[in-house]
Amino acid sequence: MKTARRLGVLILATAALAACSGGGSGGGSGGNAVPSSWIRNEYRAGGGGYLDRTDPATTVASEIDKHTSAQDRTTSGSMVFLRYRDDIVAVSPYRGGSRIEMDDYRNGYHRWRTHLGSVWPDPDSDSFRGGGPGSGK
Repeated sequence: MKTARRLGVLILATAALAACSGGGSGGGSGGNAVPSSWIRNEYRAGGGGYLDRTDPATTVASEIDKHTSAQDRTTSGSMVFLRYRDDIVAVSPYRGGSRIEMDDYRNGYHRWRTHLGSVWPDPDSDSFRGGGPGSGK
């Protein structure tokens, strides 16, 4: 009987972990994955990222967030940052339009630390769990 109970607990624990882990950053049912494929298809590559030649950063960030809701959004000066499960999307003014840059959370945080340091958690801190709300529980 103890073996059956342990097996049942192991199966439930495995199922719970699988439900919490979600999909990779390319999509899936995990929610809050950066819409990288959509961005690549919607905007033109150039300028060190992807470009919208006419719309301001706030409009482009809203389009991206509308397609796939970000976990968080913040602005710093004329830049808009969208936080996804494992990634950051930065939208900035570029030659009368906008440039969209995607980076994994750790690299993006370090890259844009001056804009994000007081708003989002430092991935190198002891308290950082990563993966957004509910992760690591």
